[in-house]
Amino acid sequence: MTETSTAGFPPEVAPVRPGEEQPWEAIQAYLAPRLDVDGPMAVLQFPNGSANLTYLLSFGDRRFVLRRPPFGVIAPGAHDMRREYRVLSQLWQAYDRAPRAFLFCEDHSVAGSDFVVSEYRSGTVVWGAVPPELDSPDAGRRLGLATVDALADLHLVDPAACGLERLGRAEGFLQRQVDGWRSRWALVADEAHDEVMTRLGERLAAAIPVSATAAIVHMDYKMDNCQFTPGRPDRVTSVFDWDMATLADPLVDLGILLNYWPDPADQPDDRSLHVAGMERMGLPTRAEVVERYSQRTGIDVGDSAWYQAFACWRAGITLQQLYARYLRGETTDERQGTYGKDIAMLAARALRLLGGRP
Repeated sequence: MTETSTAGFPPEVAPVRPGEEQPWEAIQAYLAPRLDVDGPMAVLQFPNGSANLTYLLSFGDRRFVLRRPPFGVIAPGAHDMRREYRVLSQLWQAYDRAPRAFLFCEDHSVAGSDFVVSEYRSGTVVWGAVPPELDSPDAGRRLGLATVDALADLHLVDPAACGLERLGRAEGFLQRQVDGWRSRWALVADEAHDEVMTRLGERLAAAIPVSATAAIVHMDYKMDNCQFTPGRPDRVTSVFDWDMATLADPLVDLGILLNYWPDPADQPDDRSLHVAGMERMGLPTRAEVVERYSQRTGIDVGDSAWYQAFACWRAGITLQQLYARYLRGETTDERQGTYGKDIAMLAARALRLLGGRP
């Protein structure tokens, strides 16, 4: 673990960003008897995420991860730490890629918000290039297939095997998602994108597919939410960011993954929302991702276009939410000041996937 990047790769942890400090003394006092820790608490921040605030807490050689929602206005149902705790306190029993959660705090007198504390796992997250510790023949393809396999294996988990059979209501899920995201857009809509994003929501609502099955879904699954063990590019060892997980149509996760996945057919104005550099990693194509997923799960992927279009539209709304948060001064993360630039492209791409033109 290092606070500095290696050969241009982003650091795993860094000093806490100004303005994103927490009441550490109160948090330490709260955690000490509940986690059976003592002594000084050292704090670093995981700086690469975009929304929830995530910190590494160290008590000597014992380390934990603390996650809490961002500051400011929170969209309805977003950044649900209670849900993350519910999932991660159970899922590890049936899916070893899920870090175990130890504690959930809903007492806002401690830190000003809900937060969850879970186990820390060391490893490597891939950000747009193959890091040296994972470099090997055909590394990009191996990392890509491992990412797909980890998603497929999640969707094969029996929710009842880990007490999550009541995590959500699969029936009507897609309708509720479209309705919910339309409401979220209305809260942050800007004049430049409102017409096309509103029309896209209408198009999606009019073409909702019939869900063939239900599974535990992650709802933000992508390569940079996965962790690998150095020297082992063929298997994801951890998956992070579970605050939206639920029981639902697993093809929603597949559409989200494809929206973060580069492909040789992409054009500058019609592309996935992937981390820069992923297009040079030698990853499998999107068609190969779909085929691998289908083979591993046995799920009929049918026409995945609606799910990809939904993922594009949803990502555009999320970017607008983060940009609005930046404009309100609720974050010091300068990256969020640029997040509005891809919304038009994502909307146009979603309309094309649905068979229409912007």
